[in-house]
Amino acid sequence: MSDATAPTLHATACILCECNCGILVQLGGPDGRRFERVHGDKAHPASRGYTCEKALRLDHYQNGRDRLTAPLRRRPDGTFEEISWETAIREVAERFSRVRDVHGGASIFYYGGGGQGNHLPGGYARSTRAVLGSAYRSNALAQEKTGELWVASQMTGCFTRGDFERCEVGVFIGKNPWFSHGIPRARVTLREISRDPERCLVVIDPRRTETAELADVHLQVKPGTDAWLLAAMVAVLVQEGLLAREWLDAHATGLDDVTSRFAEIDVAWYAALCGVDEATIRATTRRIAAAESAAFFEDLGVQMNRHSTLVSYLHRLLCFGTGNFGKPGSTYAPAPLQPLANAAPGKDRRSPVTGSRIIGGLVPCNVIPDEILTDHPGRFRAMLVESANPAHSLADTARMREAFEALELVVTIDVAMTETARLSHYVLPVSTQYEKAEATFFNFDFPDNYFHLRRPLLPPPQGLFSEAELHARLVEELGAMPNAAVDALRAAWREGRSAFRMKFMECLGTVPQFMALAPVALYRAIGPELPHGLGEGAVLWALTQLAAQRSGASIRRAGVEGSDEELGDALFDAVIDAPSGVVFSVDTWDESARRIETSDRRIHLAVPELWDELAALEVGTEAATSDAFPFVLTAGERRSFTANTIFREPAWRRKDAAGALRISPADANKLGVEDGGRVRVTTKRGSVEVPVEISDRMQAGHVSLPNGMGTDATDDTGALVRSGVALNELTASEDRDPFAGTPWHKHVPARVEAL
Repeated sequence: MSDATAPTLHATACILCECNCGILVQLGGPDGRRFERVHGDKAHPASRGYTCEKALRLDHYQNGRDRLTAPLRRRPDGTFEEISWETAIREVAERFSRVRDVHGGASIFYYGGGGQGNHLPGGYARSTRAVLGSAYRSNALAQEKTGELWVASQMTGCFTRGDFERCEVGVFIGKNPWFSHGIPRARVTLREISRDPERCLVVIDPRRTETAELADVHLQVKPGTDAWLLAAMVAVLVQEGLLAREWLDAHATGLDDVTSRFAEIDVAWYAALCGVDEATIRATTRRIAAAESAAFFEDLGVQMNRHSTLVSYLHRLLCFGTGNFGKPGSTYAPAPLQPLANAAPGKDRRSPVTGSRIIGGLVPCNVIPDEILTDHPGRFRAMLVESANPAHSLADTARMREAFEALELVVTIDVAMTETARLSHYVLPVSTQYEKAEATFFNFDFPDNYFHLRRPLLPPPQGLFSEAELHARLVEELGAMPNAAVDALRAAWREGRSAFRMKFMECLGTVPQFMALAPVALYRAIGPELPHGLGEGAVLWALTQLAAQRSGASIRRAGVEGSDEELGDALFDAVIDAPSGVVFSVDTWDESARRIETSDRRIHLAVPELWDELAALEVGTEAATSDAFPFVLTAGERRSFTANTIFREPAWRRKDAAGALRISPADANKLGVEDGGRVRVTTKRGSVEVPVEISDRMQAGHVSLPNGMGTDATDDTGALVRSGVALNELTASEDRDPFAGTPWHKHVPARVEAL
């Protein structure tokens, strides 16, 4: 094909996992809006042409049949009617104002501000929330990462990741990157480690996952016993003299307090409890301790499981205890453009009703119903949901539904009629991620880190616009837009960057609440001035200024030039001008030590708040299962054809469309069920009927159902059809980590009966 007839390929990114791999999209179809082909983008700084099979099916998101095209208002009978944008903005602003004026802004709860690759709305929502006085928020990170974030705040004061490209030993804990990714070019990197005889791949997982099959060592724990395994490994370090004592003396505190708690642990007893051979535990620990470098990654398999916060701590003791920090192939502290959640030590903030610990600014998801279904004067009375589906994705669907129905006002901002939208008083549709500028904030690469501001591929359907525009209109309707400041900033932008910076700083000092209003003010002032349809990227101007102050040397090493005053603008321009993303920081390895934010800039090994839970391990495993519920159900397993529920149409799944229950051959034989047969799965919350897939990847007593299922989609007749199991009809909100409040979705006691 000649260059003249070659199809146009548009650079953007996949939005189905945190990697946000760069992709090239060929548009076509009768209306020119179909994703006809999707390729990996070789110009993308991190993925470099890599992508998995899921990105190839993004047309199911962009052109889903349940796309909303007009604002909706719920009638008294529960049905919805279309209303104009003028009416929607006016009524939503009025009703939120009424809740604020009667009960206080803290009673307005915000859920969202994230989603895979859909992050800029969180910045603009900050302005709306500030005007309303909304003080409490949460999102999917509180289902997964808050225990890890809290441990990081205590030990290093900063978030850390592992360098798997260069490590000698790679350790994955409760993670199957073959399907869940989480590191750049995951399958390429896994193969490189597994094929190199000088390197070692270690997987800790109760299932024989696709990653475990590549591993040199698979520590196949009994479900939910990761804490005993990791405690035994730390005990081996202590008892066999394998600690990197010289390094620890130079970089850490609290070693003696830690070693005293592991010196007497009975490794053989802990090995028996977790189901892994003692000799294998010792040999694996020695291999990690002897390596030049080791990288670690924990994920949802342990973060949505029992003892999750303790596991995050034990994993870090194993990492830091072997000196694996701040050198190639080990753990590092990245330089993100914007931290997703603050990991620095802070005050002990609590939720208003249950007094639950708020970590990284996020209320634990599992306590949200308890913060609503009460007569407590501080209860949540209204909710703004954005690019999220908590009625489906959070534990205990029945109780979540009850909580939504008890609220005085629910407003959902989304592209489709989700399960949460159906419970809302107003549904406000917006552009898809490919009809506006959007950015990727899960950027943790090292030593070269990148940022990708994605250009819109398509205009939105007539009448729709982005969340940035929506929040600007809400702030204007609420009478809070600083219009004089917006006009002055626009004029200063046209005059030059120096004038603009001066005017922005002047506004910070003179305009009330300007820091919180800055996102919408920037959007109104400079959004129309930005090239390539990147108006929603206006909020990044402020972030690049802060990044330049925080990481100036790293930014300059990436080739971004400018004086201290000009560097933030130079970085902003570099981001704006890079359709496939840009490397914005290049670190040296000693930068990690400088990013430690503890009081003495050393790693704090002792975390006394976790001592009691650590000591309780000596009693043995708790009885999660029972005669009534003898199986452990993993409610949410990543498979080849599961992804975010933004894929609402079941047609995208080429395999396992019904979402089969995976069960071991021994258990299938005991139950008398064959492959493809049907069973009933019952938990203390509910019961479902599902087909069976007999799999030798599963241990006896352990079953799993896939994630991303159970959404309602419209069929050809207009009727709603559910595909697979909505997992949170089986989970219970009280089953959560006692410290961080993260759910135990990977460890649900269940009963399985053949039909």
